[in-house]
Amino acid sequence: MCYDDKSQPPLPPGQTRPASGEDIVLTASDGNQFAGYVAHSGNPTATQVLIYPDIRGLHQFYKELALRFAEVGVNALAIDYFGRTAGLTARTDAFEFMPHVQQMQFDAFSLDVQAGLAYLRERFGAGVPTYVVGFCMGGSLTLLTGTNKAFDFAGLVPFYAGMTRAFAGRGTVLQNAEKVSYPVLGLFGGADQGIPESAVNELDAKLDATGVAHTIVIYPGAPHSFFDRKAAEFADASADAWKRVLAFVRPTAA
Repeated sequence: MCYDDKSQPPLPPGQTRPASGEDIVLTASDGNQFAGYVAHSGNPTATQVLIYPDIRGLHQFYKELALRFAEVGVNALAIDYFGRTAGLTARTDAFEFMPHVQQMQFDAFSLDVQAGLAYLRERFGAGVPTYVVGFCMGGSLTLLTGTNKAFDFAGLVPFYAGMTRAFAGRGTVLQNAEKVSYPVLGLFGGADQGIPESAVNELDAKLDATGVAHTIVIYPGAPHSFFDRKAAEFADASADAWKRVLAFVRPTAA
């Protein structure tokens, strides 16, 4: 598990803007209904983000993260994974996520991504570039959905993406890395016990082979889930990660 109910996203740098958010329900093309949280800026820039949560699904950390993006001018939508098996129930610390993770199918999740993208593009504009930001399992899914050219993403931001988890119907990140079609900003902790630096280096090498633009950053001494306001000892890493993410997703921002 990446974040618990006491975790909070670090505050982004720069001037903030008025923003608001709301819980929504999205419907995929197969009829699946799943939870989302949309945050919109009162003064948006010309880009937006789709957020893939960690293994627990759409819990409070990611709703707050969507608001933090909106406060710096980036409209954001965070989506849940488990509508097909857990319905529209809450994703608190009490939620037993692993049985639902084990039932996930990559192709079914891709339908949810399509629904999320359709919502963003209908609400905020069909021509607005959409970046994906994902954490842990969501980081893995960021890279895996980044092999689908039909999604027309502007770029991918995987935080501590696991490399070896096999998703039903698709396989692992490392098995698919050479198919990634969009620019990547990958952020990792050097002391992550579950993601060895050798695996991160292998990802980097495979992305080299694709020819897509990519930057892989490893923060020395930082653990898995370092991007957390309560992890004060890693505040410098979190601040640098925010700066890199915003430079990546707002390339034309003043």
